[in-house]
Amino acid sequence: MTPPTTVHERREIYRGRIFTLSVDRVTLPSGHTATMEVVRHPGSVVLLPMPAPGRLILIRQYRYSIDRSIWELPAGSLKPGEDPRLGAARECEEEVGLVPGTLDEIGELFPTPGFCDEWMKFYRCTDLTPPAPDSTARPDDDEVIEPATFDVDEVRRMIRAGDVVDMKTVAGLALLG
Repeated sequence: MTPPTTVHERREIYRGRIFTLSVDRVTLPSGHTATMEVVRHPGSVVLLPMPAPGRLILIRQYRYSIDRSIWELPAGSLKPGEDPRLGAARECEEEVGLVPGTLDEIGELFPTPGFCDEWMKFYRCTDLTPPAPDSTARPDDDEVIEPATFDVDEVRRMIRAGDVVDMKTVAGLALLG
């Protein structure tokens, strides 16, 4: 059995809207002491909205960090303590404009475990219906989103052609089977 990591000191050096950054002084299971920088994230949900069998909704979203718009699966960070299923339903309504009647969990992954503790929970969303007329769900102010529906095979071709460059989308398609 691997011995546990011992945390000697944790300093939060940045707190933002989505994540925090900490610098930790630890003794690793190997016995070595090290300073580790870790991005702390509340977790997120990734959606595979399927309006019909073999069809998948992607969103074209502007991403400031790479200064371009890309096709990707809809996704979003969980609010602290938020149930992932409720977060998935909320994000589907906000980003795609549809409410999932069925949410099937299809996997869970750590996208960047070398420096970040974020985990992503993937949901297939089916039985999609328009939101209630009094719904207040909207994309966040910093989101520029354009949803579109594709054949699943077309999305796979887009990945191979380099037209989809988002890792969570590639992983989501692999989990879909």
